[in-house]
Amino acid sequence: MISKRVKSLYHQVLSFRPSLKDLPLFLQGVFIAVIFGELFYDSLFAVIVLLPVSLPWYIHQKKMRIKSDRRLIGIQFRDALGSVLTNMKAGYSAENAFIEARRDMDFLYGKKSLISRELGRIGKGIRNNVPLEKLILKFGEESGNDDIQDFAEVFAVAKKSGGNMTQIIGRTAAVISQKMDVEKEIDVLISAKRMEARIMNIVPFFIIFYVSLTSPGFFEPLYHNLFGIVLMTICMGLYIFAYLMSERIVNIDV
Repeated sequence: MISKRVKSLYHQVLSFRPSLKDLPLFLQGVFIAVIFGELFYDSLFAVIVLLPVSLPWYIHQKKMRIKSDRRLIGIQFRDALGSVLTNMKAGYSAENAFIEARRDMDFLYGKKSLISRELGRIGKGIRNNVPLEKLILKFGEESGNDDIQDFAEVFAVAKKSGGNMTQIIGRTAAVISQKMDVEKEIDVLISAKRMEARIMNIVPFFIIFYVSLTSPGFFEPLYHNLFGIVLMTICMGLYIFAYLMSERIVNIDV
C-alpha cells in the first residue's frame, strides 16, 4: 500500500513539469497577482511581491487538470471494458479483445484521446510479447485512476489463477459504471452551488473595483500606510481562506 502511494505521488510530481499548454495557467497566476496587488494595495511593488502566488495557483490548477484527466480516462476506460467484453463474448482472447477495443475507442473518442493512446501502448506491448496483466498494471499506475488500478490488480490475479475473464470484466465494468453514476448524480446536485461559489469568489473584486471607479479616493486611507496594509492583508488572507473552503465544499470525491 505504501509503495502504491509513493508511486502515485511520484507520478504527480512528474506531472507538474511545465509545458506549453500550461502557459495559460501561469498567465492566470500573474493576472491574479496583478489584481490582488492593485485592488488590495494599489502598488506596483505589491504586484511584484505577490508574483510568487502564480506558482501555487499553477500547482492547484494543475492538480485540478490531473483530477479531470483521471476522471475522463476512467469514463473512457469503462467504455473500453464494454468493448473488450463484447469482443471476448464474440470469441476473442483477452489480448486480441484489447487490441480490437482500440479501434472502437478511435471511432468513439478519436485517435488522440487518452484511452486510444493507452490502448495503443497495450497493443504494442502485446505484439512485443509483454504479458497483458503487466501492461494493464502499468496503465493503472500511470493513470492514477483508482478504478483502473483495482481492475489491473484483479485482472492480474484472475489471469494467474485461470478465472473467468469474461465474467470478471463484466462485473468490473458494472461496478465502475455504478460509481460513475453516483459521481454524476452528485455533480448534478451541487452544480448550482458550485456556480454560486464561483460567483461569490468574484464578487469582492467587483465591489472594490466598482467603489474605486464610482468614488475615487474612497479607499485612499487604506493604501500606502501601515494600518491600511495590515488591514488589507488580513482581508486578503480571509478571502483566500474562504476561497479554499468553498473549493473543498463544492468538490466532492466519491
